[in-house]
Order: sequence, then C-alpha cells, then structure tokens
Amino acid sequence: MRTWQVERRKRTRHLIELGGLVIKAGIVDLTGDDRAIILGALLWMADKLKSDQGVHSRELWAAKGRQAFEAYAATHKGETESEPSEAEHAPFRSSTLEC
Repeated sequence: MRTWQVERRKRTRHLIELGGLVIKAGIVDLTGDDRAIILGALLWMADKLKSDQGVHSRELWAAKGRQAFEAYAATHKGETESEPSEAEHAPFRSSTLEC
C-alpha cells in the first residue's frame, strides 16, 4: 500500500471516531441533525477554549469526558463498540460539570 493510502485511511478513521463522539454525546439527536447548530456549538467551544476561561473549560470538559468514557466502559464490558441507546446517552448529558 502506498504512503498516501495509509495516511488517508488514518485520517478517515480519525474522522469517523470524532463523528462517533458527536453521536455518543447525543448531539445529533438533540439538534435534529442540524449541521448549523452542531457547527455553531463547536465554534462556541473553540471560542471558549481561546478565551481567558480556556484552561478552566478544558479541565471541566476533560473530567466530564473521562467520566462518560468510564461510565460507557463499565456498562459495556466485553461488548463491541456500537451506537449507544437513548438510555445510554444519559451519562454523556449529565450537567454536573457545566461551564
């Protein structure tokens, strides 16, 4: 396989994984798959990270993400990765660590 093909596959996998995070967080369902809302939220997040609240936001969001990954792993031991059901989205939408 050529180098460019390997790099393209790595990039494709990375993009698929990022899309999976959007789905796991329930964003697609909550926005009705409205791409403008999703992009707007991501732009807001980027602005927040660039602001004087960036370090604080990064710490809060990292902690919330770790909690969500741990909760998902604890409820899916031995299973292959698949799209979570509505009930499984709950740990990802917890408001305990909001900015």
